[in-house]
Formats: sequence, structure tokens, C-alpha cells
Amino acid sequence: MTDTDPETLADRVREGDLRLYELEEHADADVAAAARRLLVESESDADLATTSEYAFPAADAEANIENMIGAVQVPIGVAGPVEIDGGAISGERYLPMATTEGALLASVNRGCAALDAAGGAGARVLKNRMTRAPAFRVADVAEAEALASWVRDNVDSLREAAESTTSHGELHEVTPYVVGNNVYLRFAYDTKDAMGMNMATIATEAACEVVEDETSAHLVALSGNLCSDKKPAAINAVEGRGRTVAADVTVPRETVKRTLKTTPEAVAEVNTRKNLVGSAKAGGLGFNAHVANSVAAMFLATGQDAAQVVEGANAITTAEVVARGGGGDSTGERDGDLYVSVTLASLEVGTVGGGTKLPTQSEALDVLGVRGGGDPAGSNADALAEAVAVAALAGELSLLSALASRNLSSAHADLGR
Repeated sequence: MTDTDPETLADRVREGDLRLYELEEHADADVAAAARRLLVESESDADLATTSEYAFPAADAEANIENMIGAVQVPIGVAGPVEIDGGAISGERYLPMATTEGALLASVNRGCAALDAAGGAGARVLKNRMTRAPAFRVADVAEAEALASWVRDNVDSLREAAESTTSHGELHEVTPYVVGNNVYLRFAYDTKDAMGMNMATIATEAACEVVEDETSAHLVALSGNLCSDKKPAAINAVEGRGRTVAADVTVPRETVKRTLKTTPEAVAEVNTRKNLVGSAKAGGLGFNAHVANSVAAMFLATGQDAAQVVEGANAITTAEVVARGGGGDSTGERDGDLYVSVTLASLEVGTVGGGTKLPTQSEALDVLGVRGGGDPAGSNADALAEAVAVAALAGELSLLSALASRNLSSAHADLGR
């Protein structure tokens, strides 16, 4: 046996000659993964035969995972097609969604049918800002005020340092926040088609060196949680992070009755009492029914950072009865149409880098026609954000209608979920 044999590698780990993370230094990535599986199987009595079946070279995932033993397969389906009138994406598109939650795609698909019957959904990216907020320590509030003032006067110097680290990212603003002798600087970047967290981190580190060289401030942490990444945060709900994107539709009354089995008034009332009042009473940051479902399924399918569903679910759904013909005027009359919108404040997506390079995730991006860098730069990530927003809109419309018609539980029962 040689080091290219999984058993030999596994024995060397057992003997303490190698560590799990060193295996790729002695064999190719697939052999290293096989050796780890042998170790895990022998020590846990698990059978990893299915885990070992994956459709890409393990080396393709080296940028995405350490100590690889195989791959988890999550079922992927499509909702739609649905007509999208977006700023960056247009036409009929299938929405690729990966999930283990039965009835989710059926629900989103029903929403897509209603959107299509209404002539399609509108979608627009409203803001694009990926943030990183380092924490600095100063002596007292006088120095804190002085640092904040210095930052406002020297944004150009910070921009030059930050942008020297990237050929794509652009620093748009730096906002100081003071808490006693703590100063947080919230850097906000346009990261084009990348989700951009790594880009923002590297660029901000370069800018922090300028701050320390030119002021008395001491950098405590490159991330001070005012960013705020992968945590519920009001600042992201107000200021946005990643893409702030909205989607909407006006559904004719007849379509609401025929496709969604309810009325515009009933949907609007459920949304007000559940999504707005109920969420407010709960102290929620997301004022929606289940936006996280659509965001998570689209994220898994297209190779996004799954943990950022936390921010992606930071959304507000509105619903109201409007005058027939989509004029936009609210009406109390019982003959109007249904206007529904979803606004996602902090949707962090990209079409280059990270998990988007993995084969199945690349294929899902191809389904949407947004894989890789866009022309102009940033347009593909904008298009993906708009597609996710439309999926969320379809999901909200369908679930609100199910609640309004009181058939939510029966739908799950009928589908056997």
C-alpha cells in the first residue's frame, strides 16, 4: 500500500503520524476524503456510502470546506416559470430551490402561478452596500469625537487604502458610531458580483492601518458586530446590508379568487394582523410570513452563504386592496385588486466566488442565467437578488392566501407532509 491508498492514510492518522487536515499534503483530495470516511466509519459505526457519492472532484471544494468526507445531497426543484420585470433580470424564469421541507415548492409554485396570471412580478435592487465595522479603542469621549471627525474629513484617504486591495470593490462611505471610549467605523462597499464579505474584510483592514497610523486610536477587532454579519440586527433593517431589494405585484380580484381561493380583503387583513401587528408585538425584525423559506432554498441551490439567511429574512411584507386596474390608490370598496410587496433589507448574494463555483450550484445559477460576472459588473448579482425577492413574494402571497382561506393544514395533509 502507498500514501495514495485511503487505508494507509487512515492508519497513519490512527498512529498519530498525520492529522486529518494534513491528508491533502500526501494524496489527492478524493483519496484524502475517502481516508477520512474510513476513520469516521470505524469510530462511529456509521455507513457513509451515500455521503461518498458526489458528482464533482473533491479538489473543487477545497476553497469551501476543510476535512471533507463527502457531500450532503439536498433535493432541488424549480418553481415557475414566472414572469419577472426587474431592473437586472427580465422574462420568464424558473426559480431553482433546494430544501427538505415538503410543500414549500408547491406553495411557491402556486404563488408563481398567481404572479404570472397577474402579468408577472416587478423587482428592483434599491441599494447595494456590503459592510464591515471594525471596533477601535480611544482614551475617552473627547478622543472618540476627534476620531469620528477625522474619519469624516479623511474618507478619500481611507478609500484609497481600501480600494488598493481589490480590482472590483468600491468604498462608498464610512460612518462612525461612538459608545463611550469605543468607536465603530461602518465601512460600506459596492462589491459588484461577489457577495463580498472577504473583499470588504481585506479592504477594511488596509484602511484600519491608515486610521492607526494617523490617529491615536487602537484597533481592537476588525469586526465589531456593527456590520452586522450573520446576526439579527436593527441596523441592517434600517440601513441595509448587501442588496436591499423589493418585489411587488397587483393581482386582479378574479385571480385571487380563482387561483388563491380567497379575497383581496382577507389577504390584506391576515397580513396586517399577522405580519405587521403580530410581528411588532413579538418584537420581530422580520415583518413577514416565511421569507426565510424562499431565501434559504434559493441560497442552498445557488451556492450562497447559508448562515446569511439570518439577514435575508429581514423583510417586510405589505398587502392592501387597491383600485381596479393597478392604479395604486387604496380603496375600502369590496371590488378592488390585491397589491402585495416584499422588501428585503439585507440580502447578501453573489454570482462569483464562494459556493457559486461548485458544479451543482453553478448549474442552478445557469438556470437563472446569472452565473459568473455580469456586464456591467454587479448586474448578475443584482439579477439574482431580484429573483430571490420574487421567490419570496410568491411564497408570501401563497401562504397568506392559505391562511386567509383556512386551508394551510389541509394543504399539508393532502401533500402528506
